[in-house]
Amino acid sequence: MSSHDINNNGRTSVLQTINLRKTFGEVIALEGLNLDVSAGETLCLLGANGAGKTTTINLFLGFLEPNSGEALVNGRNVALAPVETKKELAYIPEQVALYPSLTGLENLRYFAALAGHDYYSDTELYEFIERSGLRKEQADRSVSGYSKGMRQKIGVATALAKQAKAFLLDEPLSGLDPSAANEFAHLANNLRQDGAAILMATHDIFRATELATRIGIMKSGQLVEEVCPDNVDASEVEAIYLNHMRADHADLEKGEAA
Repeated sequence: MSSHDINNNGRTSVLQTINLRKTFGEVIALEGLNLDVSAGETLCLLGANGAGKTTTINLFLGFLEPNSGEALVNGRNVALAPVETKKELAYIPEQVALYPSLTGLENLRYFAALAGHDYYSDTELYEFIERSGLRKEQADRSVSGYSKGMRQKIGVATALAKQAKAFLLDEPLSGLDPSAANEFAHLANNLRQDGAAILMATHDIFRATELATRIGIMKSGQLVEEVCPDNVDASEVEAIYLNHMRADHADLEKGEAA
């Protein structure tokens, strides 16, 4: 274990970036990003579009290669061990992709097998589905008729079947009605309490305050501030966030004036 594997709280990092940099041509998406998430923690990233939230998640998944720096999963460099690190991750995007002609159970069986877990019985698969908050009779229906919230529950069930210890959530609450958002928040809290490390990109300040053990504010590819939601409420987090965004606008106006 390297010295980078221990975070500032003395806990072992499950997800970690070290001076992570990513550019797209002349556009700097991430500039020296340093963050970490330990088991039993949820780090919610807030930031405007283009702040680098999704790029960070894609680097953890190995979908992108960094220009420099490291993305680590349980101490392993994603760029050097992309297959091994993917086995430890669960990814739930804004839109969970499922096969519409299959039932929820059939989708779960297929994706679990792809992850190397083709030995589950139907009883075990139904247990994962019920833990995700979906009823058995719903799992037996074609997913072509599923709501977004139901599709996300199959995504959570797949993550449970995969036995993932780290969850990457990219705007999972976007487009959910209040009831479905509340259900998903409850699921995420249960996963964290069971020891998962969760990194979530979101625009929902209220849910971030409710879910996170730490909130990170991203701007221009950097983590500019971390906030502990135990010490502030949603309105205070919003004020901190907006203060950073106003600073961006002020800098832009100065540049235009010059």
